Amino acid sequence: MNRTRRTDGVSGSRFRVQGTSVQGPRPGTGRTTGPGARPTPRRQEFALPVTLTEPLPTARTFAELAMPAPLSAALGAEGVTVPFPIQAATLPNALAGRDVLGRGRTGSGKTLAFGLPVLARLDGQRAQPRQPLALVLVPTRELAQQVRDALAPYARALRLRLATVVGGVSIGRQASVLRGGAEVVVATPGRLKDLIERGACRLDQVAVTVLDEADQMADMGFMPQVTALLDQVPSSGQRLLFSATLDRNIDLLVRRYLHDPVVHSVDPSAGAVTTMEHHLLHVRDADKDTAATEIAARDGRVLMFLDTKHAVDRLVTHLLSVGVPAAALHGGKSQPQRDRTLARFKDGHVTVLVATNVAARGIHVAGLDLVVNVDPPGDHKDYLHRGGRTARAGESGTVVTLVLPHQRRAVDRLMSDAGIAPRTVRIRPGEAELQRITGARPPSGVPVALAEPVDGRREGKGSAGRHHRGSVAARGRRPARGNHP
Repeated sequence: MNRTRRTDGVSGSRFRVQGTSVQGPRPGTGRTTGPGARPTPRRQEFALPVTLTEPLPTARTFAELAMPAPLSAALGAEGVTVPFPIQAATLPNALAGRDVLGRGRTGSGKTLAFGLPVLARLDGQRAQPRQPLALVLVPTRELAQQVRDALAPYARALRLRLATVVGGVSIGRQASVLRGGAEVVVATPGRLKDLIERGACRLDQVAVTVLDEADQMADMGFMPQVTALLDQVPSSGQRLLFSATLDRNIDLLVRRYLHDPVVHSVDPSAGAVTTMEHHLLHVRDADKDTAATEIAARDGRVLMFLDTKHAVDRLVTHLLSVGVPAAALHGGKSQPQRDRTLARFKDGHVTVLVATNVAARGIHVAGLDLVVNVDPPGDHKDYLHRGGRTARAGESGTVVTLVLPHQRRAVDRLMSDAGIAPRTVRIRPGEAELQRITGARPPSGVPVALAEPVDGRREGKGSAGRHHRGSVAARGRRPARGNHP
């Protein structure tokens, strides 16, 4: 097989191509790079089964890129002038119509890296009813909304129409939007499949297809739906595949759907961020709940992850009862409830967002500097994407994991698989070290009222209706079971 030498725009990095090695920033103690760093095992990435095309030079500014004038003006109006590394590397090639395989950590600016070429490609075109011209596939509802929000001002500048197609909201309303015509559809695989089966959407006019967070779609079991959708897209179209990791889970997509892609690897993993600190807090079983409560009561926002919806709802109920403004985000919530919860967290009305893995992708909250794994994640990918909610776009952040005695060995293996060497410390509630790392402090003890039920069910009318502001405990509702994204 022919292999073409490639560069990735990052000094000192090498990408695995047919058995060559991968090297990126070395993990250090606490911070993932820096003085005193020591090497840790890196997970193997697949040997790309493609001929790699020599990339175009990276872009230093957006102004030097060949984009429609209204799009360039919109970037300036938004204060966007200097591209992030993944954008600088991929935009020249994507704008030239090449297929792109891009690896960049979550929060590295991938949305504009694929969004700007999509919009530029469609400038001046108009979609027929039910026949979008570009498709962006994403794994979660939250990520779909984030992508749409990020692209909206630039789409408006070119008078292009965006449609979001996700579960949890009216499929009839979405079908109506598609009948009216939309140049770009941002979709989760399941809902798009349903709309196609209803005859509300066709993909035979799609000229540009984007797969965002491709590894997550594979991990969530969406691969059969994704490939079925890609089989309906013209093979002559442009394909842009972006992911935080490039491992064998997406080998099939690369082999089958990308044509001589230009490969860019920027920020090798979500853990390799110089502004992110990682801490394992060893805690006794009896102290875990109190430690989590004190962390939640800190001055500033925090995102906390637990394994199940039931555990999330219990923690939120407890935090509200001791004076911490908290809200739950999980698969038991309707999409409007999830949207309201995220809005309240972003505007500061809620300071603690407690979530299952449904929030590990697709949430961008500016200035979020602390993520806490109250329950350690099941694998290194979940850890990387949970942690990727902080230290975004060059900001600093801290990821803390509470580790019970029986979890220590498994969590150490997880850290090794993620290529991270965290700081490890034994803590107890009330200790200065816990306060230093997380800002923990005792809660006020004054109960906080809640505008809607913890468990995500609809409220009835009257005194218990949607304007009721009584305490969670007074309702006595039981959490719903299961986790559904």
